[in-house]
Amino acid sequence: MTTTLVIADDEPNILISLEFLFKRAGYRVVLARDGQEAQDAIVRERPALAMLDVMMPRKSGLEVCQAVRADDSLAAVKIVMLTAKGRDTDVAKGIALGANAYVVKPFSTKDLLAQVQQMLEPAA
Repeated sequence: MTTTLVIADDEPNILISLEFLFKRAGYRVVLARDGQEAQDAIVRERPALAMLDVMMPRKSGLEVCQAVRADDSLAAVKIVMLTAKGRDTDVAKGIALGANAYVVKPFSTKDLLAQVQQMLEPAA
């Protein structure tokens, strides 16, 4: 079975490049262009992992993260925050709300792919 990822960002170029990268790596990718779309996709698709931009229209990535963590049926979904906000307080807030990882833009797509693959490896 193919592993599903939800990728949410309001920047089309980031969505296109991440979609290409993760599809090429063998993942099924569902895209969202704002926070509400992201939350709806996570509830509908039950992905293994969701990548959420922090600053998006309708709902922020932090709000989506908080909503996902409040839903016990989504407890298995791993969350990676993607953001230009890299201050220590921003990172701490994302982790406190339940994000598994916090990646600051600009980021290396190769490093992001490796991090996602590591997060999704079955525990040995």
